[in-house]
Amino acid sequence: MTPLLVLLVLVVLTILMTVKVIPQQSAYIMERLGKFYAVLQPGINFIIPFFDRIAYKYTLKETAVDIPEQICITRDNVQVRMDGVIFIQVIDPKKAAYGIADYTFAVIQLAQTTMRSEIGKLDLDKTFEERMTINRAVVQSIDDAAIGWGVKVLRYEIKNITPPQSVLIAMEKQMQAERERRAVILQSDGEKQAAINVAEGQKQKAVLESEGLRLRQINEAEGEAAALKSVAEATAESIKMVAAAIQTEGGMEAVQLKVADNYVEQFGKLAKAGNTMILPANFADMGAMIAAAMSIVKSSEQKK
Repeated sequence: MTPLLVLLVLVVLTILMTVKVIPQQSAYIMERLGKFYAVLQPGINFIIPFFDRIAYKYTLKETAVDIPEQICITRDNVQVRMDGVIFIQVIDPKKAAYGIADYTFAVIQLAQTTMRSEIGKLDLDKTFEERMTINRAVVQSIDDAAIGWGVKVLRYEIKNITPPQSVLIAMEKQMQAERERRAVILQSDGEKQAAINVAEGQKQKAVLESEGLRLRQINEAEGEAAALKSVAEATAESIKMVAAAIQTEGGMEAVQLKVADNYVEQFGKLAKAGNTMILPANFADMGAMIAAAMSIVKSSEQKK
């Protein structure tokens, strides 16, 4: 190998060791002679070979860290298995490098201890309802401690809450009893409403029937009154016509004939109705009887 070629290789290696290209959303910690010197930003950076070195490399993106499942004890002494996921982001690479040995491990441990502490404050039934409260408590606790680590806790979410099998069976029975209770209540409410509707319908029916009966009686009464009035008017009119006819020439003789005719007709009906019939003493003297009837008619005319 010629000296020129060796020199060319050394130049290329020196350039490669001198120039550092940092990706976007990344931060490199550079140490000079073993001491922190600078945080290299995204883009082209130059370092001094053999004096400077890249000690730590961090991504500034949001990172999801899985929290392993653990056993927690609730306030009513029930063991539940819980796990979660936490979202963190490096905001100060220098603190993340020199503030703690492993911030990810520290965040996991602190999340587990905080979760156990928060679960111990709640009864089993409340653990399912207070997820948001537990999440906020874990975020606040870790965020306060992670200030010196250069890490920001964005959010925490509980993934699973798994009670013991015996507790699950009891909870299932409780939910079944609650569903049955609601079904009974709904059925009783339905029956109550149905009874109310039936009673209301019967009430309205009775009211309508009584109203109809009242209107019918009123109409019948008005009809009877109108009929009686019409009969009375017709009777009065016929009497007036008879009286007027009597005053005309030959009217009295017509009345005598009509009286005699009716007299004979009525006695004929009596004879047909039975075997025994009582006759007036002067029945043979038909003229006298007609005269007596006509005297009554004349007496009535004089009174008028």
